[in-house]
Amino acid sequence: MDTNSIVDAAQRGDIVTIVNRGLAYAIMIAGFLSVIFIIVGGISFILSGGQEDKIKQAISTIRYSIIGLIITVLAVVIVWAVGGALGLDVVKYINFGDVVAIIKSIGDKLSSTSGNL
Repeated sequence: MDTNSIVDAAQRGDIVTIVNRGLAYAIMIAGFLSVIFIIVGGISFILSGGQEDKIKQAISTIRYSIIGLIITVLAVVIVWAVGGALGLDVVKYINFGDVVAIIKSIGDKLSSTSGNL
């Protein structure tokens, strides 16, 4: 698997790399936002001061962010299942191993650049 950017892949017309990188970025963004909203919900819960309406709102924030993360991760499986039921090979370009490798490489790049600050 090459580690070029999604822009380089688009210029080459490499649809496999574009789909895999797009999926990796979508999962990373959804995961990041879910963690942020879980933290916000937790802080809201702590700062609710025992007010029942604020507690319910904080719990809802946490619940919906977890549900959103689960749906994001399962999106590939859902598309694969629907495509398989219809007899279409709609995920032939999605290679989960490449998605995981892309996420790891981006994490490695971020951790190496954060050490230079």
